[in-house]
Amino acid sequence: MLEVGNSYEIEFSFTQEQVNDFCKISGDFNPLHWDEAYAGTTPFKKPIIHGALIASVFSRVMGMEFPGEGSVYLKQVSEFKRPLFVGTTYKARFEIVSTNPAKHTAEIATQVFELERGKLMVDGFASALHTELF
Repeated sequence: MLEVGNSYEIEFSFTQEQVNDFCKISGDFNPLHWDEAYAGTTPFKKPIIHGALIASVFSRVMGMEFPGEGSVYLKQVSEFKRPLFVGTTYKARFEIVSTNPAKHTAEIATQVFELERGKLMVDGFASALHTELF
């Protein structure tokens, strides 16, 4: 059983090729994500990663690692505090903040930090259902 306070961390990064693939999959071809010349004219100065691609890390972890296989990802709320860039390593952190054993659900804090500087990049929470772990 997983309990309040249990946590999980994973490091990740994305390449520009992965971002370009996500453009094709999602249909979001905003030049801010793939065009260096265009992105250079923005306050970001270089292409930024799609928020939905970053959230895919949450989906992967929730479904495969923590709580893991058999879980149903019910909800995700995310606040993107800073832009994320290709080639930079980040750490996603998950912590169970509450559980409802009667419904087999949990609220899980979901955060992304830039690994090198420790800056909070994404802050949010998720809800998950797992009939055996909550």
